[in-house]
Amino acid sequence: MSQVFSEETHRNMLARIPHCTGREISDWLRAVEDGPALYRFEEKVSWLRHEHGLAYGHAKAIIHEYDLRRAARRLG
Repeated sequence: MSQVFSEETHRNMLARIPHCTGREISDWLRAVEDGPALYRFEEKVSWLRHEHGLAYGHAKAIIHEYDLRRAARRLG
């Protein structure tokens, strides 16, 4: 079962990712966009973790942000 982050925790996690990974959020979002066409949230998280060696929390925050931005584009 995956843990649920509050909005504040999500924003704090995103702010730390560039320092922890050496890559900007926009780079990670592009990597997800260019990555394999996985459907389920946890599959995407697992792919990021194994392909790029990310911690679970970082991978989860990136996928969550990717999904939020993708949904916003569809509504816009």
